[in-house]
Amino acid sequence: MIEDKELRELFKTASEEHLQNIENALMRLEKNPQDREQLEEILREAHTLKGDSRMLGADDVETIVHQMEDICVAVKKGESKLTKQVCDRLYAGLDAVTKLVKEAVTGEAANINVFYVLAQLMGADDNAVIADQDNVMPPPALEELDLFADVAQPSLVTNDVDALFGELTAPIASQNGSGQVAAEPEKSPIVAETSESNNGSEIKTIRVEPQKLDSLMTQAGELTVTKIRIAHHIAEVEELIALYEEWNRDAYVNRVALDNAEKRSQIGAEQVQSFYHRGEKRLERLGAILSRLKNQAYEDTARLEIVANELESGIRALRLLPLSTVFNAFRRMVRDLANQQSKSINLIIEGGDTTADKRILEEIKDPLMHMIRNAIDHGIETAQEREKAGKPKTATIRLRGYQTASSIGIELIDDGRGLDIESIKRTALRRGVCSTDELAKMTTNQIQSLIFAPGFSTRTEVTELSGRGVGLDVVRAKVEQLKGTLQVESLPGKGCTFRLQLLAAVATTHVLIVEVNNVSYAIPVEFVNTTLLVSRSEIFAIDGCHTISLEGQPVSVSWLSDLLQLPVNIPASPKALDSTSNMLPCIVLQVGNERLGLLVDALVDQQNIVLKPQSKLLQRVRNVSGATILGTGEVCMVLNAQDLLKSVQKRTGAGTIPESLIAEVKKPAVLLVEDSITIRTQVKRILEGAGYDVTAAVDGLDGFNKLRANTFDAVVSDVQMPNLDGLSLAARIRQHKEYSELPIILVTTLASDEDKRRGAEAGANAYLTKGNFEQKLLLDTLKRLI
Repeated sequence: MIEDKELRELFKTASEEHLQNIENALMRLEKNPQDREQLEEILREAHTLKGDSRMLGADDVETIVHQMEDICVAVKKGESKLTKQVCDRLYAGLDAVTKLVKEAVTGEAANINVFYVLAQLMGADDNAVIADQDNVMPPPALEELDLFADVAQPSLVTNDVDALFGELTAPIASQNGSGQVAAEPEKSPIVAETSESNNGSEIKTIRVEPQKLDSLMTQAGELTVTKIRIAHHIAEVEELIALYEEWNRDAYVNRVALDNAEKRSQIGAEQVQSFYHRGEKRLERLGAILSRLKNQAYEDTARLEIVANELESGIRALRLLPLSTVFNAFRRMVRDLANQQSKSINLIIEGGDTTADKRILEEIKDPLMHMIRNAIDHGIETAQEREKAGKPKTATIRLRGYQTASSIGIELIDDGRGLDIESIKRTALRRGVCSTDELAKMTTNQIQSLIFAPGFSTRTEVTELSGRGVGLDVVRAKVEQLKGTLQVESLPGKGCTFRLQLLAAVATTHVLIVEVNNVSYAIPVEFVNTTLLVSRSEIFAIDGCHTISLEGQPVSVSWLSDLLQLPVNIPASPKALDSTSNMLPCIVLQVGNERLGLLVDALVDQQNIVLKPQSKLLQRVRNVSGATILGTGEVCMVLNAQDLLKSVQKRTGAGTIPESLIAEVKKPAVLLVEDSITIRTQVKRILEGAGYDVTAAVDGLDGFNKLRANTFDAVVSDVQMPNLDGLSLAARIRQHKEYSELPIILVTTLASDEDKRRGAEAGANAYLTKGNFEQKLLLDTLKRLI
């Protein structure tokens, strides 16, 4: 049974698909033996399934699929014909492989005699195999069986097969009291059938392309916007009803006046009376229609809200995965790094069953990996150092996940040496992160947060884990890209805690709508600590900064219009504290331990909005996360709370970071091209564990398109793939001058000298075979070429 749970599930899903595709192609090929496309399909699927099985240690599956592959190769070369008997043997091989795959996934015994299956695949007669037990010899190895791959050739199927496979009778025959061998019962000796319920055909999983889920999620968000628009229409209907009621009251007053006039004079009263009667009937009809329209609109809105909420939550649930999907990948990494540095570390994982969106898990894996490596290298002491400090020799790193009402929390806690405040100060001054005056004004939390500054590192030497220019600023940038926050807390000698807060939803965001200069802006509510009205007399100055007192603590305040650098010639903007307004609406933002008060013109509403990402032409606009379209049709900017806080700090000189240090240092980027999802996942783990930024492609064509759209430091590719194989991919890459020096590594099961020669001619820098695959060889090759 495959030990790794994630790889086990991947193998289960992928192998079922491969086997089904092979069976479908074989059925089509049996009807039309000249259909070379179906034969290539079988070879391609079998090759991928064989590679998956070898990678995960499912040796029996690999052995049988390898023999089936050889049969098809012989047919392809014209060395044998695809007869009905050959197809029957291939179908029997598929049945056996299906049972063995189930054994590898569930651990339930398949009761398959692999060598007997191989014998039948090679055309041996059942009775001939069972009958002669006198000529017993060791079972042939896989390489020996390959000599008999051309099963359809009559010359290879001789009477000597009895002797060749004599020993294979043991598992499928029994001896009576006299020592004679009794034949197997009538049912097939290849697969021992077991009774199964009808539930065996139940489809428990559905494979869905992430792009389709993303599209559905976006549409669900748009449905929410539509719901808001309908709510605005209801408001307009209510205005019509109010107008109708006003008109109706006025008509009643006029009716009374008309009755009084009628009593005094009968001149023209009959015509006026008729007019008012008609008007009253029309008003009555108008009122009935408006009332019915209003009720229907309320019913439709209520139903739409239910449908939209259920659709959105249902789609979001499809994308949810447990945090353990990422957390468990760090166990081996912590063990290896601890051994490498001669440290004893125990990794404790908590809250692994907390679920998060698939995209969040994908994006947060690298930041968590870097923080763990940083904790092991910088934070955890050696066993001798811990013993001198009165600590247990074995350090503890705790990785904890939890969920709040609107966000996902992840904490990384170690019991190491903690952050050295004085060392951080010296490094900040030496690297020009801030000045002495700025350090003097900072709180302890602000000084600790300097470790997130670009280029900041207390290391003076280059080590295997750090000192290579990749700092925690990259981690913070990735977290902020996910609209999350990252804080650090530390006690000297006690340890350090990194706390991440990430949005629970990726498609819709709950925001507070505010108005400044007659324009609406949105602020995500997870960063809103509170809202209040502030009197001008409550605002005072500390060190030149406008401040209010909140819960006994000073909080800096600033006009949002100032931070957004809006034009000053708009009369509606309260640009100074001597505004004629007595009470000013104030929003208190909180990012980690930092708080900021924003003065605005008005608080408008709270809404769920669909966040539209910024255009590629505007990759990064300060203070802005994106945009949305409100129910009124108005385009509304969604503000970035972290940027707003930084803008205030820059203006006051606190926490200022020189622009020259903002350039982000990235990890080496590797393009991994592999059509097998199992091998792709395993190799991606290996590369990411070694510190590479990996982008995966499902075939050669997909890989080439991703290469053209991004920048990579190397390409690692399989050879046999659909759409565009690895050799053609390498050749196409070399056709472009800008890729003439790009390292290309081919990893494949094709291990002959001819295959290696073709790889070199295609332009590959290295050719590694999966048969003797060692991750160290791949990593050493990458390190040498990049």
